[in-house]
Amino acid sequence: MVLVCATMWWPLSARLSMALIAHGCRVSAVCPPGHPLRYISGVEAVYPYRGLGSIESLRKAIATSQPDLIVPGDDGVVWQLHELHAKVPELRGLIEKSLGSSEGYATIRSRGAFLQRAAEIGIRVPDTRTIASASDLNYLAENEPSVLKLDGTWGGSGVAIARSKAEAVAAFRKLSQPMGIGTSCKRFLVNRDPLALWSWGKREKPRVTAQQFVSGRPANTMFACWEGEVLGIVTVEVLAAQGSTGAATVVRIVRNGEIETAARLLAKELKLSGFHGLDFMIENSTGAAYLIELNPRCTQLGHLPVAGQGDLAGLIAARLSGVAAVMPCKDECIQGDTVAFFPQTFTWNPASVYLVRGYHDVPWEEPELVRQLIKKPWPERQWLSRVYHHFRVTKRQDEVRF
Repeated sequence: MVLVCATMWWPLSARLSMALIAHGCRVSAVCPPGHPLRYISGVEAVYPYRGLGSIESLRKAIATSQPDLIVPGDDGVVWQLHELHAKVPELRGLIEKSLGSSEGYATIRSRGAFLQRAAEIGIRVPDTRTIASASDLNYLAENEPSVLKLDGTWGGSGVAIARSKAEAVAAFRKLSQPMGIGTSCKRFLVNRDPLALWSWGKREKPRVTAQQFVSGRPANTMFACWEGEVLGIVTVEVLAAQGSTGAATVVRIVRNGEIETAARLLAKELKLSGFHGLDFMIENSTGAAYLIELNPRCTQLGHLPVAGQGDLAGLIAARLSGVAAVMPCKDECIQGDTVAFFPQTFTWNPASVYLVRGYHDVPWEEPELVRQLIKKPWPERQWLSRVYHHFRVTKRQDEVRF
């Protein structure tokens, strides 16, 4: 039994679950109302991820489903699993089996500490510094670009690209403001975020890092691993994305030795298990790959059947069952190297040439899921969200091509 856990209305956990089921895994899910996981025919049970007592919802789902493996679909679930590991001794073995050794949890939660650890084992990273006050940014030249990031955020939120020292200072002051009760209530009531009240209740001091700006194109990799051993890797270069800091909408599957080596080194160093992702920037002038971030959970690459390897879900399923992974035939794998993710490409740019030129990743075998994904995410369809956005216009980022 695999328990897939998600708080964000991203399609990736649903797509990964479909792949796990196709490889013979029994799958249950814990997620909020209207989540894509609720529209997959093969999921055996769906448990509620409640906004009031969210971490208890997660604990109860684990206790009821008795999974052999937990698969988090977003970073917030990982942070709650870390907390359960610290507070519930009987869950420690399962959580470490699912995520990896607890020795690395503190490093994983800190962008600065993670990149420092990566640099220590020989991985190329941009200069990254933890910023405690605006004066810590005095090392920047007046017109030096940088990227400021807030720990505990994901999906492109909590990231600001500063083109000058003055912009960096302004970005730091904004990012370092503690989340107030008003913001928390908005996330809870309008965004229907199950972790909003839990995050506010922790009242952790915001931790910001400043990272050297690397002029280049983004690349992502997702790998499946077991006790520090990498079972398989899927690496892509981003062709189009939801704004300059958002998720990829179109990617090209590539092989990159530097990126694959970094994944193997980190899996071994942090004794990782389960699914993990890494973000890189490929420098324009040199082609060098700079590691910029870890995603300590599955990403949108886990279900893609790649020639010669299959999909990452199948590799984890094989390790769970103790049998050799079955390699798919050529016709079952992605044809070509360009993938347009569904529904992201369609909703962000219906005129995208990649919808006809590349592999359009539509889950046709689950028609109800397709119907749900082409709609707005469930929270945005609720009356409170509609009223909120009627009076407050949110600027939408345009698609960015690389």
